[in-house]
Amino acid sequence: MSYDECYVKSVIRTIPDWPEPGVQFRDITPIFKDPKALRMVSDAFIQRYIDSDITHIASIDARGFLISSIMAYHLKLPLVLVRKKGKLPGETIDQEYALEYGSASVEMQLDAVGPGDRVLVFDDLIATGGTILAACTLVKKLGATVSEAAALIDLPDLQGSTLIQDSGVPVHTLMAFEGL
Repeated sequence: MSYDECYVKSVIRTIPDWPEPGVQFRDITPIFKDPKALRMVSDAFIQRYIDSDITHIASIDARGFLISSIMAYHLKLPLVLVRKKGKLPGETIDQEYALEYGSASVEMQLDAVGPGDRVLVFDDLIATGGTILAACTLVKKLGATVSEAAALIDLPDLQGSTLIQDSGVPVHTLMAFEGL
């Protein structure tokens, strides 16, 4: 584990039994109060993608927006939003996905990406993979290609990153936390 990863992991809070009993919630909000940690995270992603062929970053609601906007600015790439259904104006396309109990839906604007675009799908955390897989489906429905899915944190015990990779989308995360 690198010094940067150790430092950033030390900043992330684990909140037991939230939002429900048995869940160890990985709270990244302290990163935004720590300029050193935010810079380490942002720089790590910027360095990874600075020479890539991605043309757009599709960022998932809502904590993912905070890091991906910094990335988009430094990489000089368009940032397109993947939001909960009903949150984007104009014409949209939506995709439902399964939750542990029930389902949810995300959407993108119809003109967000299109044929020939190579898109990085970004979120703050990969748990079960449902949200990222839904976002990837939307990108593909709009005619673009998903180059990679990226997140700050992977929760490998929940198998989400494996499901995403099994769908043919490469995955990159900066760190993993064991357990739920």
